Amino acid sequence: MAIKVLVVDDSSFFRRRVSEIINADPRLTVVGNAINGKEACELVKVLQPDVITMDIEMPVMDGITAVREIMKISPTPILMFSSLTQAGAKATLDALDAGALDFLPKKFEDIARNRDDAVDLLQKRVAELAGKRFYLRRNSSLATPSKPTSTPFVRHTPAISAKVMTPPNTMVTSTARRALTGSAMAGSIIPLSMPLHFRASGKKYQLVAIGTSTGGPVALQKILTQLPANFPHPIVLIQHMPVTFTAAFATRLNNLCRIEVKEAQDGDILRAGVAYLAPGGQQMMVDGRNVGARLRIIDGGDRMNYKPCVDVTFGSAAKVFNDRVLSIVLTGMGADGREGARMLKANGSTVWAQDEDSCVVYGMPQAVAKAGISSHDLPLDRIAECILIELGLS
Repeated sequence: MAIKVLVVDDSSFFRRRVSEIINADPRLTVVGNAINGKEACELVKVLQPDVITMDIEMPVMDGITAVREIMKISPTPILMFSSLTQAGAKATLDALDAGALDFLPKKFEDIARNRDDAVDLLQKRVAELAGKRFYLRRNSSLATPSKPTSTPFVRHTPAISAKVMTPPNTMVTSTARRALTGSAMAGSIIPLSMPLHFRASGKKYQLVAIGTSTGGPVALQKILTQLPANFPHPIVLIQHMPVTFTAAFATRLNNLCRIEVKEAQDGDILRAGVAYLAPGGQQMMVDGRNVGARLRIIDGGDRMNYKPCVDVTFGSAAKVFNDRVLSIVLTGMGADGREGARMLKANGSTVWAQDEDSCVVYGMPQAVAKAGISSHDLPLDRIAECILIELGLS
């Protein structure tokens, strides 16, 4: 059965253009069009689409308000179309906060170098998001702890009485969780109650490195807002994001977090309790010695698929900090981060991956996990807690 898509935009030209692209993919079919957010909310109830493409600026009801309403009435994966401006960056981040899962530039020439690549990327993004209704409904039903705690790494679900015990000091992967739950998970929007144990490794660290892509802005916000102001190490963040977005994203995180968050600049000296976000369109490298290490911001290069690239930053961190990096690969499309994580592990550093159930797109973490590089497969809502335990702060 084809993936049902609702296209929402006040421009008839853009609606027609997007609809033609989507319908050209045999996996996808446009089941309806809406000219504003209010009409979209009404059509969602009737059409029950698998994915929605949504403009931000529309009359009657704008896209951000529409996302909030749709998440209340029928949580549905939403792909936003955004202008690559500072105002567009803020609005897009607001839409992601409201519940949208991903975004693309509204000008197709900003998506890829040629039209065919842009068309292919749009079709691929829509298809990838289609399976995330379960993800949205499950996550909207689970309460998230308001602050880190020192309680055991346990997720409770009173709605399901079955309980599967695991050996101490082990993490349960999402694949194993699905195998253990069997039919109990079928059609359920709540995971099985299962103790998940985590104990600090006792390793010493000097740097935390986090790489992510699709779904990353929300994931990073969830993690970083739980870290204390006296966090003992610098943090480097690599988020696939357009050049005009990273400054706005860093500012947003800085306003929400107790640690300092800034867009990285060439020559920045790494300081404890500061998170450095790689600027869009460029590469961020760790340089120097582990004491007094600096950041180098260099040209992205035409041959690189990702700017910034997780592999580049992770690889440089491995050379400078050897076995003293705690690295985490979060939700994202593709395999960026795998080779950099491989270098980190070869030098003795720690690599974690986000688990499949909590990812928007299980591409980057899956690449690391399948390669046998990650030591733990962690749900998003417990990653901050595990960081604090691993560093001896909880």
